[in-house]
Amino acid sequence: MSMFERIDYRDGDTPLVAQHLRPEGSARAAVAVFPTFMNSTPGVEDKAQALADAGYAVLIADFYGPDAPSSFEQAFEAMGRLRADPRAMRTRLGATLKLLRELHPGLPQLAIGFCLGGMAVLELARDGHELEAVVSFHGLLATPLPARDSIRPRILVCHGDADSLVPRSQVTDFWEEMDGVGANWHFHSYSGVEHGFTNQRMLDGSPNPAYNSSADRQSWAAMHSLFDEILD
Repeated sequence: MSMFERIDYRDGDTPLVAQHLRPEGSARAAVAVFPTFMNSTPGVEDKAQALADAGYAVLIADFYGPDAPSSFEQAFEAMGRLRADPRAMRTRLGATLKLLRELHPGLPQLAIGFCLGGMAVLELARDGHELEAVVSFHGLLATPLPARDSIRPRILVCHGDADSLVPRSQVTDFWEEMDGVGANWHFHSYSGVEHGFTNQRMLDGSPNPAYNSSADRQSWAAMHSLFDEILD
């Protein structure tokens, strides 16, 4: 098992702290992992470890810096501040990709995200970043800055059809947005599955009622299948 390495970086004047994992051998590719609105959690760190075990170099992003939340209430407030300025948010997200490229120059660059992080990777694709693929797990789909130009990365969205944060109108709006710029996208929707379906436990260690083992397994396998197709 790899050990997390703390790496300090910045978005302008805001200090940030990433968590970095290296695989045991040569890295197959470099993956930026954008966490939930709670920032990095044990569930996200487990996913990052699974990627490192599969041969990827991994960097878990920091959304907030010194404003990192310690409760759901603080997290909603911090997320609100981050999302209040969409262009500044994209700059914050881009700082993680810049660090990933500095750490692993020459490797294929990928990004995945959960919840707020799922929205984040879609924003990076919309913003024109040179990634090979982005994968959103129960991410938010709506954006104040829809894509206007062609999108480089391939896109996989893994979505719970019963996600109360993403009504079906936003799903079809997203499809039309992606088609409008000729994006290469896959959309996997799991019936009856709620928001947060990849996370087995709440922060207090209690079971997460939204966790769905089938959707978790299928979405993770779909991610690996896409990565294999791109990298092999």
